[in-house]
Amino acid sequence: MTRKQATRHSTITDVADAAGVSIKTVSRVFNDEPNVRQATRDRVLSAAATLDYHPNVAARSLAGRRSFLIGLVYENPSPNYVVDLQTGALDRLKGERYRLLVLPFADITAASGRMQAIARASGLDGVVLAPPLCDDAATVAELEACGLPYTRIGPSSGGGHAPDVAMDDAGAARAVIDHLAALGHRRIGIVRGDPTHASAAARLGGYRAGFAAHGLAADPALEAIGAYTFASGYEAGKTLLALADRPTAIFACNDDMAAGVLNAAHEAGIAVPDELSVVGFDDSAIACVVWPRLTTIHQPIRDMAREATGALLALIEAGADDDAPSPLHLMLPYELVVRGSTARVADPRS
Repeated sequence: MTRKQATRHSTITDVADAAGVSIKTVSRVFNDEPNVRQATRDRVLSAAATLDYHPNVAARSLAGRRSFLIGLVYENPSPNYVVDLQTGALDRLKGERYRLLVLPFADITAASGRMQAIARASGLDGVVLAPPLCDDAATVAELEACGLPYTRIGPSSGGGHAPDVAMDDAGAARAVIDHLAALGHRRIGIVRGDPTHASAAARLGGYRAGFAAHGLAADPALEAIGAYTFASGYEAGKTLLALADRPTAIFACNDDMAAGVLNAAHEAGIAVPDELSVVGFDDSAIACVVWPRLTTIHQPIRDMAREATGALLALIEAGADDDAPSPLHLMLPYELVVRGSTARVADPRS
């Protein structure tokens, strides 16, 4: 073990790794809590001294009280997605003594690097991080440094110290292209998601992988950028449908944008699905409100939120336990739900 260079402050994670214990154990040692073996306590203090680690006083104050409040932190413009997130978390909290505090942010930069202050002001016992904050390095590092329990929904990569619940976005997008290719579509457009969300890159990757697998010609003109909103889907749909060689199918990376594409098609007098197939993603409430009803990927958002909330409760209740199992890294299945917005292409183009 070597002393950290002065250019980088040691964190509670560094101490936990060096001592071979959990972050919660380190937190309990510095809060002088009981039921920590003396040998473990000595090992933690020795590692901290070697690493020149000094615990944050505010974080110790935060860790010393229990409010039975957990926070759901998100930044997402889709109201349908947000409702499913909240419903899933609340379902898990039924019958529990914990209550849910919803913490929405209009921009990821408003929360990045401020989670300790937010948690302290709200008296949170732990937080569930939804996309895109689940992938924000500053937020994750701060939570680990102050020892506040957290779980992640839909991160771009699993592993690490905290539990996470995700879905294979790339595989799901590939399934959309498989479906459309099986219907004879060769010019398939995509309305990409908000680039600040890791899911947008994963779904674009699945779309491109599907093109390659089916020998379809890649065309950058078929890739329009959206923002996971109805308005962005509408504008992207107008752009794609105005092409001289327009697509016979469009895959929008969430249902809100797919609804916008449908609106653009209706305004242009393009019949769905006879002249244009449209596919969404999420299987949110809007998928069955628009006409025709959307073919879409069922993303188990409620189940993901429910599992992540349950994992957070387990973390909080377990406290520091070096014999606890490894963090949960759960991958839930998706499903392609075929409805009335897709059909076999009338005049396949190669």
